[in-house]
Amino acid sequence: MKFPNHIGIIPDGNRRWAKNKGLGAEKGYDSGLKPGLELLRLAKTYDIKELTYYGFTVDNCKRPSLQQYAFQKACVDAVKLIAKEGTSLLVVGNTESKCFPKELLPYTKRTDINGGGIRVNFLVNYGWEWDVSHIVSTGDNNNPILSRLHSSDISRIDLIIRWGNMRRLSGFLPIQSVYSDFYVVEELWPDFCPEQFEKALEWYSRQDVTLGG
Repeated sequence: MKFPNHIGIIPDGNRRWAKNKGLGAEKGYDSGLKPGLELLRLAKTYDIKELTYYGFTVDNCKRPSLQQYAFQKACVDAVKLIAKEGTSLLVVGNTESKCFPKELLPYTKRTDINGGGIRVNFLVNYGWEWDVSHIVSTGDNNNPILSRLHSSDISRIDLIIRWGNMRRLSGFLPIQSVYSDFYVVEELWPDFCPEQFEKALEWYSRQDVTLGG
């Protein structure tokens, strides 16, 4: 079976899951921690080379302060859990914003942990406009200065899996996802189970991946 090298994960549905349980919307984020770790370990068994998790966006910071605190804390806790695994870890996001958790600053440069291994990227306070604005050229025509994407250390994504039955990218790495195949899981992210991931891999193996050729 043909496996993707790089998988993007959009773990949607935490708030809806909490509301379905009769809880406040902010209570759903912690319930996404265990699925994230389980998926990472599962990806390793399939020899996936790179994973990118969508933590939260700059637009999410428009939500009520209680929710902001909850998803910021969940991202910090998730990175700490991932940091206990053998990974090459990178956090990408707007560190100049007050919404970026300062505890994650040490991970904004790629760090090999416990011997390295699978590349894991975590988007925290990420915004696509913030990302691509960094590639604007400056200088004169004879001596241009070209800046790179903030996310330039993240490779092209082969497969994006979105939980929660929504069919949109929500600004997820627009440059790296230009040729990505897109798979939707109906279940909400806290209801993750291995079969959902395995079905996505099986679906991907049947796609005609031409990269425009």
